[in-house]
Amino acid sequence: MLVAGNWKMHKGPAEAREFCARLRARLVGFEGADVIVCPPYSSLHDSVGMLASTEIAVFAQNAHWAKEGPYTGEVSPWMLRDMGVGGTLVAHSERRQLFGETDESAALRIEGSLDAGLHVIACIGETEAEREAGETKDVLMRHIAAIKTVVDDENLERLAIAYEPVWAIGTGRTATPEQAEEAHMLIKATLDVPVLYGGSVKPENAEELFSMSHVDGALVGGASLEIESFAAICEAAARS
Repeated sequence: MLVAGNWKMHKGPAEAREFCARLRARLVGFEGADVIVCPPYSSLHDSVGMLASTEIAVFAQNAHWAKEGPYTGEVSPWMLRDMGVGGTLVAHSERRQLFGETDESAALRIEGSLDAGLHVIACIGETEAEREAGETKDVLMRHIAAIKTVVDDENLERLAIAYEPVWAIGTGRTATPEQAEEAHMLIKATLDVPVLYGGSVKPENAEELFSMSHVDGALVGGASLEIESFAAICEAAARS
């Protein structure tokens, strides 16, 4: 099981140091699941420093595909690697919806990050309108087809997929365990990598979601911002 906490645009360096110190203490001796935190760029350095002596990994929330170049406002995956960051999210639904991320640009980011030696959690999922129109399978297959153009046997082991139904992101709504299982089965039949569920995961629903045989963990949003709720989800994963 893998649990990744996406802080989004929360926690500057001081807050990140405090949170990581508390998380480190809260999960001391923790076993049974891999844990990742995904701070904003400004807090990556401090988070890496605070968690360096632990098994908790630090990922970025996004990365460009080039090693360097005239890309104002972007961050290279090689720069992230040199900072001690272990991986990155790519194509979170908010990046797709708010910042124009496409399947093509997502594939480039995945390729660049894997080339730099990072791990990648690639995010895919359908909108509410797409689900209501019966297009969930088509949307997921389109996202996966783009990802498959840039992965091979050599780097596949550093890739995970996060299935995040867009209608459940930040809404408090969650896919039923059966809906999550159905989507995860479809994804894993097409691409043999771990698949995390993302979409209003919280301590109250984590155990039931993790009981599904094709759910390999969670990408946690709001519940990852508080120590006790995030730790409870991690512990639920460890029991599954």
